[in-house]
Amino acid sequence: MEHLNYHHLRYFREVAREGHLTRTAERLNVSQSALSSQIRALEDQLGHALFERVGRRLELTEVGRIALDHADRIFDTGAELLATLRQSGHAMPPLRIGALSTLSRNYQLRFLAPVLGRDDLDISLRSGPEEGLMAALRALALDVVLSTEPPRDGVGAELVAQRLAEQPVGIHGRPERLHHASLRALLQNEGFILPTETAIRAGFLGRAEQLGVQPRIVADVDDMAMVRLLAREGAGLAVSPAVVVADELAAGRLATAPFALKVVESFYAITLRRSFPHPLLDTLLKAATSDG
Repeated sequence: MEHLNYHHLRYFREVAREGHLTRTAERLNVSQSALSSQIRALEDQLGHALFERVGRRLELTEVGRIALDHADRIFDTGAELLATLRQSGHAMPPLRIGALSTLSRNYQLRFLAPVLGRDDLDISLRSGPEEGLMAALRALALDVVLSTEPPRDGVGAELVAQRLAEQPVGIHGRPERLHHASLRALLQNEGFILPTETAIRAGFLGRAEQLGVQPRIVADVDDMAMVRLLAREGAGLAVSPAVVVADELAAGRLATAPFALKVVESFYAITLRRSFPHPLLDTLLKAATSDG
């Protein structure tokens, strides 16, 4: 199996950035002929020309642009590797966070608040079902998974589930829809927007059953952002922690019903036991725990 020569690739990358063979050779303290032969060797291996001469400059061909994109990612990944293992240096590895699709976007922003705005950090956010997120966590493609419950397959020697916060679940909607004498009356007369497959749903339906009411569910939604938007548009009353609709509550577009559901939602950070975790992960976990 033929392997790519990364020495050739590094020289190509330097020339591509400079756009001039002679200046690159001078900067790297190599002869122009040696540098040119390195580029030709890479072109021979790839089977395509990487540059075309336009006046006195070297311009990338289409293949050259593709090669430069890959080269940048390859060498950036190498820098991340060194920074991760040394836990030092200028190259900060990207912070890769997974979150259940039903997890509040507002809560995710609060979790990230201590590191937002850093010039040296790239943040990757991935949303989806638990199975896919946990597989990515085990494959080291994620640094942490944010969830509303511990993983279904449990924790132990491999996984750690840290509870960050706990918030009461309420009923939120347009103010004019909340004028009822009791929780029972509210449940009998309004339609509700529920997140699918969550402890919120189970707790809400259990509370309704205690009161002898069969509530009308107008929407089952697997995205808390959509729960918020539907409530804002008056499609029904949202059943969620206040953090989900915090902006609408602050603006007065939505209000919270004055009846306690006696349901809470917990927020968990699920991590893999690693010798080299992301250097900022501990900061985020400590901040989220203190805020909770």
